[in-house]
Amino acid sequence: MQQIGFDPSDAKAALAQLPTTSAVFALYGAEAHAEPYIGRTPNLRARLARLLQPSEKYPRRLQLAGRVRQIRWRLTGSEFESLLMQFSLLEKVYGSKSLERMHLGAPSFIRFLGSNSYPRIAVTNHPSQREAGWAYGPFQSRAAAERFADEALKLFLLRRCTEELEPNPSHPGCVYSEMKMCLAPCYQGCTDERYAEEAAAVEQFLATRGESSLVTLRAQREEASAKLDFETAAARHSQVQRMESVRALASELVRPLSQLRAVVLQASASPGEVAVFLYENGRLSGPAGFSTLGMRIQNEQSGSTSLFSHPMAMEPILEVPVAEPIASKIAENDFDSSSVLCQGTTSVVTQMPQTERGALAPEGSSSETMKGTGFSPYINPERSQGALAPEGSNSENSPLTPTLSEAESSAPAKLARGVLEARMEETLAALAESSGATTATLRQGHLALLKRWYYRAEARRSGEIFFAGADGRWPVKAVLRGVGRVAGKMMTAGNRD
Repeated sequence: MQQIGFDPSDAKAALAQLPTTSAVFALYGAEAHAEPYIGRTPNLRARLARLLQPSEKYPRRLQLAGRVRQIRWRLTGSEFESLLMQFSLLEKVYGSKSLERMHLGAPSFIRFLGSNSYPRIAVTNHPSQREAGWAYGPFQSRAAAERFADEALKLFLLRRCTEELEPNPSHPGCVYSEMKMCLAPCYQGCTDERYAEEAAAVEQFLATRGESSLVTLRAQREEASAKLDFETAAARHSQVQRMESVRALASELVRPLSQLRAVVLQASASPGEVAVFLYENGRLSGPAGFSTLGMRIQNEQSGSTSLFSHPMAMEPILEVPVAEPIASKIAENDFDSSSVLCQGTTSVVTQMPQTERGALAPEGSSSETMKGTGFSPYINPERSQGALAPEGSNSENSPLTPTLSEAESSAPAKLARGVLEARMEETLAALAESSGATTATLRQGHLALLKRWYYRAEARRSGEIFFAGADGRWPVKAVLRGVGRVAGKMMTAGNRD
C-alpha cells in the first residue's frame, strides 16, 4: 500500500497527492494502538476530502482531520477487488468481528448426512470441514437451499424425518410413508441395502446437480424410443423434464465444498492487465496481473468473441535490413534489380521507400528518375524464392543471395501456439502457491464474498468466473477468452472516459 503523512493544518497539500480513482484506504492516528479507519471508494481524493476537510455547509458530517496523521491506500480495478482488500485489512485488525462489520453471513449449504445409519439431507449454514465432501453449495439464500432440497426429495424416496431411527415393525410411520414418498426404514419397510442404494443416488444427484440421473434417464428414453415403446419413452421424458426443472434451482456455483475451485477475472488497476483471482482450499488468492500486451483482443469495442475463436499473441516480425552494397547503390542512384533481396518467399522488399507503382526508389526520387536504371517496377513471383537475379543467371552463385536455410535462420522464430496457455497456467500455479493457512474467519469471509458477487444480477456483476473440470484441470482456453472479453470491456470503458 502507498502512504503519505497528513498534517491537519495543510490538508489540501496531502489531498492533492491522492489519485481520483477507485481504492481501498486506511487512516491511522498518532497513537500506535489506535484502530485505523478502513474504507473503500470509487474516488479516493473526493472521499478523503469529505472526511478530512471540515465543511461549514455540512456540520454534522464525520470529520477525522484532528485524529489522522497517516494515509495509506491501494488502487483497485473493480469492486470485487475492493471488497476483498477491505476485508483483508479489517480481518487483520478486528479478527472475527470483521465479518459483522462487512455483513458477511455464513452461506447456506445442503448437507448430506452420510455418516448416519440411514442418511438424510439437511440445510445448514455451518458445514463441517471434516465432511466438506458432503456439503453442497453455497446457495443464494437459505430459502433457495430449502426449496432445492424439498424439490430434490420429491424425486427420490429418502426419509425426511430428523429422528435417530431404530427400525421396528411396530413403528407407526409417517405421512410420507403412507403417500409412498419414503422407503419407510422406520418400520422396516425396506431392506438396509435398498435404502443405501437410494441414499447413494441422492448423493450423486447432489454432487453433480442432477447430471448423473439425467444421463441415465436420457439413455433409457432413447432406448425406449428405438424400440418403439412410446409409453415408456414418454414416462422417461416426463422424468427428465422434472429433473431438469429441479436442476435449474441450483446454480453452477453449487458443488461439493471440498471441490469448489474457481478462477475469477476482474478489471485491473494497472493498464494492460487483467486481474486474476483464485478460489481454492477455502480462500481467495490474488490479484495476479495477467498482461494483455501483444494479445489480440476479441472485438475491442464490444468485448465479444465473434471475430476470433481463440485469443492470439502477436509477436513483432523484424524486417530484414537491406544489404550494404544495395544501400550504397541506392544512394548513388546506381540500382540494379539483380542485387535486390527478398525475405522468404514474399515478393516485397522491406525497409525501402516505394513509388506510386510499387517499385522501390531512393528517398526524394520519383518513378521518372528511375528510368534507365535497369530496375523493373514489377517483380516476377516465379523468381521470388531467395534473391531476384537477371534472367539466365544462377541465383545460387550470387554473392548477395542468401540460401533458404540462411533466410530461415535469420528470421525471428514464430510464437508457439501454447504461449498464452503456459502463461495462464503459471499465473494460476503462482496463486495456488501463495495461498497461506486458512482460518475459520477467512474461510467464511472469502466464501461469503464470492457468493455475494456471484449471485448479483447479471447487469451488475462485472468480471467472469470459471470452474475446474471434473478431472481437476482448468479450462485454460476458456479462461483466456474471458481475459479477452474483460480486457475489451476495459478498453471500451476507457474510450468512454
